[in-house]
Amino acid sequence: MLKQIILSSCLALSLAACATVPSVEVTRFHNGSPAQTGSIAVQEIPGNPDVGLEFRTYAGAVSQELQRVGFTNAGDAGSDYVALVGFRRSFRPTGTARNDKPVSVGVGGALGSGGYSGLGLGVGINLSGKPKDIVSTELQIQIRRRSDQAAIWEGRASTESREGTPESQPRAVAQKLAAALLGGYPGESGRTITVK
Repeated sequence: MLKQIILSSCLALSLAACATVPSVEVTRFHNGSPAQTGSIAVQEIPGNPDVGLEFRTYAGAVSQELQRVGFTNAGDAGSDYVALVGFRRSFRPTGTARNDKPVSVGVGGALGSGGYSGLGLGVGINLSGKPKDIVSTELQIQIRRRSDQAAIWEGRASTESREGTPESQPRAVAQKLAAALLGGYPGESGRTITVK
């Protein structure tokens, strides 16, 4: 009996852990069948709101996934295609739920069958601190032919995770979004899918 309880508890915990992994929303657009081979250079999309060193993390993840689907990495000059990459991270506070209160008090009482009675008072203190913000991250990629600057493929992927978790770290998010967006390249045009 004890083994069954332990096994059930472990199963419930493992399922709960699986449920916390954030999914990725992916939307792609293209006409017909875009190129799947050729040399490609990864550049920052003009007007990208989050410029800086963090861009290298996202560009590296995109470059790696483009190579996985058949493109070869090239420098800025002389490539057949250019992949314009942009990303955005934003933070929003979590809602205040009933159980987010720092202190809660509970009172209970009972009258027993032998004239016995009992009264209980419980105090709960939330020591976990303020709830962490939700981090929303979006990655967008546009592949253009270098010769005429025509867009042949574009897509965007977004995900949310709780601040401070491994899933919210820039490198992990960049790899996850790039893999979801370019996995199955070119993908179905005009359809939004959820990637676990």
